[in-house]
Amino acid sequence: MKVTVENIKGLNKDIKVFIDKKIMTTHMDEKYEEIKNTVNLKGFRPGKVPKEILKRQFGKAIFSEVLDKVLKDSSTKALEDNKIKPAGQPKLDLKTYGEDKDLEYVMSVTELPKVELKSVENIKFNEYSVKIDSNETNKRVKEIAKSQNNFKDVADEVKAVDGNSVVFDYKATIDGKDFTGGEGKNTQLILGKDLFIKGFDKQLIGVKKNDEKLVEAVLPENYPQKEFAKKKANFVCKIIAVKRSEDIKIDDDFAKNLGAKDLTDLKLLVSKQINEEYKNSLDKLTKTQILKEIENFKVDEIPSNLIDEEVKILSQGMSEDDAKKSKKNFEIIAKKRIKVGLILNEFGEQNKIQVTEQEIQAEVQKQLRMMPGQEKMVMEFYQKNPSALASLKGTVYEEKIIDLIKKKAKLNRKEISKDEAEKILKEHQKQDHDHNHDHDHSEEKKVDPKKASTKPKVEKTKAKKVSKK
Repeated sequence: MKVTVENIKGLNKDIKVFIDKKIMTTHMDEKYEEIKNTVNLKGFRPGKVPKEILKRQFGKAIFSEVLDKVLKDSSTKALEDNKIKPAGQPKLDLKTYGEDKDLEYVMSVTELPKVELKSVENIKFNEYSVKIDSNETNKRVKEIAKSQNNFKDVADEVKAVDGNSVVFDYKATIDGKDFTGGEGKNTQLILGKDLFIKGFDKQLIGVKKNDEKLVEAVLPENYPQKEFAKKKANFVCKIIAVKRSEDIKIDDDFAKNLGAKDLTDLKLLVSKQINEEYKNSLDKLTKTQILKEIENFKVDEIPSNLIDEEVKILSQGMSEDDAKKSKKNFEIIAKKRIKVGLILNEFGEQNKIQVTEQEIQAEVQKQLRMMPGQEKMVMEFYQKNPSALASLKGTVYEEKIIDLIKKKAKLNRKEISKDEAEKILKEHQKQDHDHNHDHDHSEEKKVDPKKASTKPKVEKTKAKKVSKK
């Protein structure tokens, strides 16, 4: 195999490949030998079909398969031998090919640019820890207590007011007739929330235990039995109890009901939870800070085909006019994304960062925990969508790269208060909005040059595969 590389312009190269016809003939003969024992032709015993017969019957299909394999193997070797990493899919232009002929083709490829990595030790970033004081923890514990329903019976003569819970049995009719779903036992409503039927619970204000109250209400449009939807119904309600919400005593028993050992343990758990909430947001900020520093690294040229591809993604869902107006801005954003992706990928390759199957599965399990009750649906989604699993792998790969950069870069640890954390996050939100979310890499499509297809695109008509039956 003879290979000649010609620089056309910038990152664009033409790679001329020549393969002697003797090599092609050898591949063809190997293929004939391979299928000889599996082809059944009338009048011939298995394995005894002459080559000339096979050639007449299957020559075109065999040549097509051999050509595909030789093109794939030789183009991959040509790229590897010349240390060329393609940005996207190379294109092949066949100049000479055919049985008993030399194979000549030109592979047009856009090369990934050389990335000169600055020493990551020079990257500076902040890592925050949030100090949660006891007042903040106590406030959150009180909020938890307030969210727990703690209703106690009031005296029989006390009338129900907004915020009270009313327990009642009811029997309802439409035009004096019973209907499906028109009866209920021990129904409980918190007055003022209007969660039963619109306008229902405000008619129960003023009732007391053992009262019988007639309530008129229009059944909702989404009532299960469609024939009764939007019909006016009369509900005869027998009041069983009126209850008033009372503050929960915050003590060890309260803490135990929430799964803690005691009140001290509950406060410790709540403090950790608050800290974790802020840490997750601040960690994203730290990542953004590192990515902004990486943007200052030098990349001589960004492949135009990758820019075009990224602009298409940014333009998805937009009208043609809006996409044209936004094109220049999108190109700026695309260049930043691709540049950062190239640098991260180069760093990952230089440090031999790999993503294991166990790490991908751990990330899937993390996703499952975030969606309780929908685990089966999420699992089926990843099983049926290999591209979603590949995207997850890209996320894990990027996180591993960022983690390694953190270990090598200059860390500035900062302990801050909750108020300071909120101020930092608000300022970042404002900056992020002002810059049209250019730097929100966590939400962006991952630019992973490793995933760029290196399988050449051959512009030719394929013959049918050989049938071996």
